[in-house]
Amino acid sequence: MIQFTDVHKRYPNRHEALSGLSFHLLKGEMAFLTGHSGAGKSTLLKLIALIERSSHGQVVVNNQNLGRLPKRKIPYYRRQIGLVFQDHNLLHDRTVFDNVALPLIIAGENHREIGRRVRASLDKVGLLSKERNLPIALSGGEQQRVGIARAVVNRPPILLADEPTGNLDPDLSRDIMNLFEQFNQVGTTVFIATHDLDLIQTLPYRQIILQHGRLAGQVSP
Repeated sequence: MIQFTDVHKRYPNRHEALSGLSFHLLKGEMAFLTGHSGAGKSTLLKLIALIERSSHGQVVVNNQNLGRLPKRKIPYYRRQIGLVFQDHNLLHDRTVFDNVALPLIIAGENHREIGRRVRASLDKVGLLSKERNLPIALSGGEQQRVGIARAVVNRPPILLADEPTGNLDPDLSRDIMNLFEQFNQVGTTVFIATHDLDLIQTLPYRQIILQHGRLAGQVSP
């Protein structure tokens, strides 16, 4: 599903964020990406989402070589990827419903289908009763759930999360991780960058460890 082969990412200031990185994730796998701050976790996820392109090496996602994908096809490629961020990236002048609906509106779905799928996603994360609320009226954990609902409303086969529990207390962090497990259990490939080692060490999933942009090791469940 996701294959990195000798991948390097060098920025214009000559900083090399990733160096000679090779690993793979199987279809339907759930795994964690760990490492110190600045190890290259966010950069790696950006390469999968084609927010950035590698400087060298090969990134293959769902049998597509991303280095050969033309710019005009990137929006269509991204429809197969759900993204969850630490700071939610919600539109605070729009309701919860409108925030979750945004990917479907961009994709050109009809009004009835948007309503059905948005409410199904909100129900999955336990926020159906708050679809008309503004994000400011929600707790931090609820805002993160809105971000997850938005990420999965398109039913993407791949779900990426960058420090999704970074601002949450341990109980809320565990609740959020339970949601990711539920999506994985129905076949979604889930890849989560996190520094929350206490939490992930209690979970039966592979850990891919980065150190200064290189693969430092892997921990099997």
